[in-house]
Amino acid sequence: SYIERQNLTMRMSLRRYTRLTNAFSKKIENHVHALSLFYMYYNFARPNQVLNGRTPAIAAGFADRIWTLEEIAKLTNFN
Repeated sequence: SYIERQNLTMRMSLRRYTRLTNAFSKKIENHVHALSLFYMYYNFARPNQVLNGRTPAIAAGFADRIWTLEEIAKLTNFN
C-alpha cells in the first residue's frame, strides 16, 4: 500500500504521467531527469504536514533544513 500511494502521488504531481497528453518527450533520459527532480523536491523541499512541517529528508536525518528550489536547480549540470 505504501508503494501504491507513492505511485499515486507521483502520477498526480507529474503531469507527464497523467496520460492526458502526448506532448512530452519520450526520451528515457528526460524521464529520468523529471523523476529525479520530483523526488528531490518531494524529499528535500516540500514540507509534510504529517511530519510537523518537516521534509522527509529532515525527518530521516539526511538534511538539516528545507531546501529552496534555487538550491535544487544549482545541482543540475545543464549550464
